[in-house]
Amino acid sequence: MAQWVGYLYQGQHGFGLLDGNSIEVYEGDFFSNPRNSGARLALADVQISLPCRPGKFIGLWNNYHAQAAKQGLAIPADPLYFIKASSSYCAHEQAIVPPSRYDGRTVYEGELGLVIGKPGKNMSAEEAQAAIFGVTCVNDVTALDLISRDTSFAQWTRAKSCDTFGVFGPTIATGLDLNALSVRTLLNGRERQNYPCSDMIFSPTQIVQALSQEMTLMPGDLIACGTSLGVLPMKPGTVVEVIIEGVGTLRNTFMAATLT
Repeated sequence: MAQWVGYLYQGQHGFGLLDGNSIEVYEGDFFSNPRNSGARLALADVQISLPCRPGKFIGLWNNYHAQAAKQGLAIPADPLYFIKASSSYCAHEQAIVPPSRYDGRTVYEGELGLVIGKPGKNMSAEEAQAAIFGVTCVNDVTALDLISRDTSFAQWTRAKSCDTFGVFGPTIATGLDLNALSVRTLLNGRERQNYPCSDMIFSPTQIVQALSQEMTLMPGDLIACGTSLGVLPMKPGTVVEVIIEGVGTLRNTFMAATLT
């Protein structure tokens, strides 16, 4: 197992492998044979940033049996998904801030994120499995009341793409058994979500294979696998932690909207 991180050090962005309380610095293309530079940085001396910069951030809806059963939702024939704008990306320890004009409910959604490592189109199951570079923690923040504000058009992209609503990190972990993972979400230290990834309707491999039939997936693309029971609105000042063993703890604070 390995944990890759992005960081900011003395005004420069970099990436490397997490090794205890330090980072082994790497150079080159993250997804194409990066080179160990031989340098090492203390974790305390850097600011953790996004572990990668996805060209696409895709999120699934209704992908857990438990959640579907609770809401009385039919099991979908194909993955149901939306896109989050690249301007929504938010790293570990950065604040989550809703739009100044929005005063409705903003909810957290702790999720497993798949990071694509190889380009692929019309992939087989074997190719799809090989295309998954690693996994990360995701908080798929949503302005819940925007989705149905206009009864003629469900506004998923708008509700999901506000600045700071695409939260992921702190690492990209490789070498994990994805079927054995669980996602936990804590609010101010109190557990609100704890569900097994094995309850997915569509497995990670099936998700990647299905999406590749409709779009070319590229290295760095991020796919959030959907959430399960326990989603609730956040109040200003709430500390949200999404925890996946082997990946780490993604921690952010939800702040009140700033009037501009």
